[in-house]
Amino acid sequence: MKLRPIALVAFLLLLVSVVLLNLPENLPVNIHQGPINLSTTIRRPPLKFDLGPWHLSRDTTIRQGLDLQGGTEVVLKLDMTNIPDSDRDSAWKSAEEVIRRRVDLFGVAEPVIQRIKEKDDYRLSVQLPGIKNIDSALSLIGQTAQLDFRELNPDLPEASSAAELLTNLIPTGLTGQDLRRAQVQFDQRGTGEALVGLEFSEDGAKKFADITQRNIGKPVAIFLDDIPLSAPIVQQEITDGNAVITGGFTTEQARELAVQLNAGALPTPIEIVSERSVGPTLGAESVQKSISAGLIGLTVVVIFMVAYYGKLGLVAASSLLIYGLITLSLYRLIPITLTLPGLAGFILSVGMAVDSNILIFERLKEELRLGKPWALAVELGFGRAWDSIKDANLATLITAFILFNPLNWSFLPLSGLVRGFAITLGLGIIVSLFTGVVISRSLIRFAVRGKK
Repeated sequence: MKLRPIALVAFLLLLVSVVLLNLPENLPVNIHQGPINLSTTIRRPPLKFDLGPWHLSRDTTIRQGLDLQGGTEVVLKLDMTNIPDSDRDSAWKSAEEVIRRRVDLFGVAEPVIQRIKEKDDYRLSVQLPGIKNIDSALSLIGQTAQLDFRELNPDLPEASSAAELLTNLIPTGLTGQDLRRAQVQFDQRGTGEALVGLEFSEDGAKKFADITQRNIGKPVAIFLDDIPLSAPIVQQEITDGNAVITGGFTTEQARELAVQLNAGALPTPIEIVSERSVGPTLGAESVQKSISAGLIGLTVVVIFMVAYYGKLGLVAASSLLIYGLITLSLYRLIPITLTLPGLAGFILSVGMAVDSNILIFERLKEELRLGKPWALAVELGFGRAWDSIKDANLATLITAFILFNPLNWSFLPLSGLVRGFAITLGLGIIVSLFTGVVISRSLIRFAVRGKK
C-alpha cells in the first residue's frame, strides 16, 4: 500500500512538468497585502534542450483550426478540357494530393481540403487556418511549379544579347520529374543569399552529368513555369546530382519555391473561383459556450462524486485535474490543432475518464462489503474493474481510429474536422486509461493508508 520513492518522485516530476507546460505565456502576479508588495510576471519557460549534438526546441502554444482562429478559404476549379473523361477523377485526386503536399510542407496546421463536384465542374475547397494573406495562400497552392533545364541550341549561331540567348535555348530533358528533393540553402561566400538546393534522382543525376559535361564553358538555364530564373555558366562536369537555383530570393520566396518543387506540378490548370478571409468570431463564440458548458458539467460531476463517494470523490476530482493537464500538455507537444469538434472530443473523453473512476469505486465498495481489508479491497477493486474499463475504452478507441482514417480510405471520413474530433477523443481515452489506472490507484493508496 506504500508509494515507492521512485514512483513518488516520478509522479511529482510529471505533475510539475504538466503544470509548467500549461502556464499562461505571461501570467501577471500582483500581491499587495500588509508588508508584502509583489508585482511580477511569471512566464511559461520555453521547451528547449541542448544535449551534445541533439537539440530540441518546441513551440508549446496550442494550435487552433480555421473555425477558432480564422484564416483563408479558396475554391479552385480544375480545367479538364484536355483530360479524357476516363482520367478526370484520377486527375482530380492527383491535384488534391499535390495541393495537400504543398500545404503540409509549408507548415499550415490542420488544413481542410475537400473535393466538390458540380455537374461537369471539378473543384477543390482549401481551408488554411492562420493564413490571413490571401495573396500568399494563392501563391502557395496555385503555382504549377514546372521546372526544366535548357541548353544552347548547337544549330544556331552564338547569341549576341540576353534576349537572343533566351530564344536560343532548348529543353535538355531534365525536369522536375527527375527531382528527388529541394531545400532552402544560403550562400556561403559571404552574401548569405537564399538559394534553393536541388538533389536529383539517380536517373536525373545521370542526365545532369551528361548536360554539364557537354556544356562546360556554356550556360545552362533553369526555367520555372517558362520563366528563366538563372543561367549559370558550367565550370565543370557535375556528377553528384546536385544543383543550386539562384534568383535573388528572399528566405520566404526560397521556401515557397522549395515547397512547390517538392510537391510537384499540378496535373491540370486551375482557376480560382472564390477566395475569402474567414474570421474567428463565430468560432470564438462557440468555443466560449462550449467551455462554459464543459465547466458547468465538470463542476456538477465533481460535486456529485464528492457527495456520493466522499474522500474517494476528492481522489477522482484530483485525477481529473491531472488528466486535463496531461492532455493539454500533449496537445502542445505533439502538437494537436484544436478545432471546435476537437474540443468536443476532449470534453467527451473527460466523461470517459469519470466513468473509469466510478467503475473502480463501485468494485472497491463491493469488496469492502464482503469484509475485505482496505489494502486488499483496493487491489481487488482495481483488478476486477480493469476488464470493464479496458473493453469500454478499446471499443471507443476503435471508433476513433475509424473516424481518424489514417490510411485515407475513400469509403471512410476524410474531413479534417471529423479527424480533429477523432484525434482528441482517442488521445483523451489513452490518457484517461493512464490516469484512471495509475494515478487514481496511487492517490487512493495514499488516501486510505493506515485503514484496516
